[in-house]
Order: sequence, then C-alpha cells, then structure tokens
Amino acid sequence: MKSELRNMALAARSAGGDNEALTRNLMQVLAPHRGKVLAGYWPMRDEADPRTAMREYSGAVCLPVVTGPARPLVFRLFDGRLDRGGFGTSHPPADAPEIEPDVLIVPLAGFDRAGHRLGYGGGYYDRTLHRLRAGKTVTAIGFAFAVQEIPAIPFESTDERLDFIVTDREILAFP
Repeated sequence: MKSELRNMALAARSAGGDNEALTRNLMQVLAPHRGKVLAGYWPMRDEADPRTAMREYSGAVCLPVVTGPARPLVFRLFDGRLDRGGFGTSHPPADAPEIEPDVLIVPLAGFDRAGHRLGYGGGYYDRTLHRLRAGKTVTAIGFAFAVQEIPAIPFESTDERLDFIVTDREILAFP
C-alpha cells in the first residue's frame, strides 16, 4: 500500500508548485530557530528545493550522509563542497566535520494532515529522528509541494511524526 501511495505522490510532485511561496514559508518556520544547527538536504530530481532558505539561515548548516543500509544518517557541516553519494544524493566530503542537527528539513514523497511522512522506503529519516529524539529535542520540518498531499498515510510503530509540514500553500504544525 505504501508503495502505491509513494508512486502517486511522486507522480504528483512532478507538477511542482510555487517555489517562491515554498521558500518564504520555510524561512518563516526556520526564523525562530536562528543560531541552532540546521540539517538541510541537496535536492535531487524534482524534490522541493530548500537551498535558498539554507543560504539565508543564520546558523550552521549540515547535510545528511547515508553510511549504509538500515542505518541512521550522519550529518556533516556544509561548507560548499559536495561529493556524490548513493541513490543520486550529494553530501559534504568525508573530511567535513560531523555535526548533530537541532532542526531538520526533511524531504519526502508524500504527507498527510496528521504529520505523517511517506519517504522513499529506506527508513533513514525515521531511524535518524528516533536516535536524535532519544537524546534531545529536535524539530523535524517536512518540506514538499502541496500536490504531494495524501489523504492518509498508514502509520507504523517505527515511523516518526513531523513537527511541521511546509508547502507552497500552507504551514501545518503538529505540537
């Protein structure tokens, strides 16, 4: 079922949306977190692009690195240098310092209005959020075009809810 929902959401994502509104809404959600360590991501294919908000952010910015299957992500400080990773990702090189984020911009295939995220099927962000939340408070911000909304995503015990979902049409908060 999740696979079918993922395919529908990814097909819808290709229509895109209002990039300026998407960036403006993300910057609004990030504003109260100034000075904290932000984990962004380097977009691939037709993902919502957080790079403008990442450039404008006042604080350290890091990017995720996939270290192996079924493992949480690690984050490296982003200083402008990028290496190619698996699955079409880009990330800082191995000599960039590891850093632990306080706020994460989370890519997704689809989302629902309950704060559930449909990822790409590897569970990387769920494992990562679970690990980070075991040690401190972190804020997870799902970032997507409004067309990626799904009426309801099946939620499993290993899934981590988002604190916000930012789209080009609105900001959803899940306190």
